[in-house]
Amino acid sequence: MSLLATLLLTVVAADWSAPVDVLHELKPCVTYRARFEDNLLVVRAQLQPGWHTFAIDNERRAAEKLAGKRSLGIDQPTRIQLPANVSLQGSWYQLEPKDFSKPDLRWYSWGFEHEAVFVARVAGAPPSPVQIQMRGQACTESTCKNIDLVISIPPATPVSDHSGIDLKQLVETK
Repeated sequence: MSLLATLLLTVVAADWSAPVDVLHELKPCVTYRARFEDNLLVVRAQLQPGWHTFAIDNERRAAEKLAGKRSLGIDQPTRIQLPANVSLQGSWYQLEPKDFSKPDLRWYSWGFEHEAVFVARVAGAPPSPVQIQMRGQACTESTCKNIDLVISIPPATPVSDHSGIDLKQLVETK
């Protein structure tokens, strides 16, 4: 690879945070990255085969399906906590989640396999590094792993490779 190509890849990669892995038995099961794209905060999760994670609005969706009935349990939703210097402008958006529900057990759950994308409008990307807190769960059919990590997002810079995020193609959480 030429020096120019290496430098260009470095600039593109620098737009994203360093990857943060969630480990199970010393192997990554989920890898998170985040960045600012203009006035959007974009968080991506890459899931290893057999693993899934859950929607931001998992609890609300389950409560609607249960209609006041008790559940045997609810999988932990994805939670993203922003620092004080980042102001959320509206709701979070996410890919359309897959239905993992088991109605015969009164267990309702929605989430993502392979990849999860969470996007929110912010009041301008801060010019300095930002840390966001991620919490939730990643599961297989037999194992669940709690997620509690921090992603350090580099200062906002002009994005050289927009990911093509279109909020109209995502689902608004409420």
